[in-house]
Amino acid sequence: MTSQHKKRVGILGATGLVGQRLIHMLRDHPYFEVSALAASDRSEGKRYAEACSWKLPYEMPAAAAEMRVRPCAPPLDCDVVIASLPSEIAVEAEAACAAAGYPVISNSSAYRMHEDVPLIVPEINPDHLGMVEGQQRRRGYDRGFMITNPNCSTIALVLGLAPLAQRFGLEAVVVTTMQAVSGAGYPGVASIDITDNVVPFIGGEEEKVETEPQKILGRLLGGRVEPAPFKVSAQCNRVNVQDGHLISVRVKLGREASVEEVADAFATFRGLPQELRLPTAPERPVVVRTEKDRPQPRLDRDAERGMATVVGRLARDTVFDYKFTLLGHNTVRGAAGAALLNAELLVAKKLL
Repeated sequence: MTSQHKKRVGILGATGLVGQRLIHMLRDHPYFEVSALAASDRSEGKRYAEACSWKLPYEMPAAAAEMRVRPCAPPLDCDVVIASLPSEIAVEAEAACAAAGYPVISNSSAYRMHEDVPLIVPEINPDHLGMVEGQQRRRGYDRGFMITNPNCSTIALVLGLAPLAQRFGLEAVVVTTMQAVSGAGYPGVASIDITDNVVPFIGGEEEKVETEPQKILGRLLGGRVEPAPFKVSAQCNRVNVQDGHLISVRVKLGREASVEEVADAFATFRGLPQELRLPTAPERPVVVRTEKDRPQPRLDRDAERGMATVVGRLARDTVFDYKFTLLGHNTVRGAAGAALLNAELLVAKKLL
């Protein structure tokens, strides 16, 4: 796709950590180029370099640095909107953009569980994009629509659950998360609260982890998702790690399976992004580690350029069937990379 034919991306919440990560990932992208940056009122009208406290260990792209920051509302000079806004702001901003004719890919929780809005992980449920036409009809949208990414813990989790659900079935899941401070955004958690500490509460997080997987792994029937029937119990903790959400998982399967079969289900799992060779897709969506002390955030969060879930410590469980530990990069696959891969899927499906 030549530069004159690249799709133009507008980013809502461009000064935040996820917005920054997205700008970096869009550098020299074969399908897309950044054409509009939007943020809060205090940033409006400023050059992006002045408005943004850049936190990534890469240089800010020169083109983005000189852009003027726009308000988070139409009109925007772009073909598709990727939004990384607080939910209370996203409710109005995302719907306004969709109503104005923009396809909107959202990182916020504002519309994830609405019955006419797809919650997409491209390796798992690309068919749920079939909900878009009904959403447009129901909401009176013309060319615009909304699709959403899961919560940053959920997406790491479901990439580990999907291979098991597809091959053996799932009856119950228990998870304990250890979530990085970058998941709280910037400035995030005060250093005096997280240094030498673990905070055993993240507002709204457990509810998201307990409800989103069933929608993602559910079946599309008559334009609506029939949720997967298994239940999830979650406890979520904030830990003093920069990036990478580590999750301890216990599962009860639908049928008996050996350790070798479970490991093979993880290692061989592939989906439509791998088949289509989408630019941001990991070659291996699930990376299996066999060392007794892996995965670890510092060592494994960048596997497959941060786009994979890393699974290790697989063993039989004394209460359920199996237990394992998984890890996902929360601002890459858990946010910016999830949105970008969804955008690439929309191009492949000719919805952009």
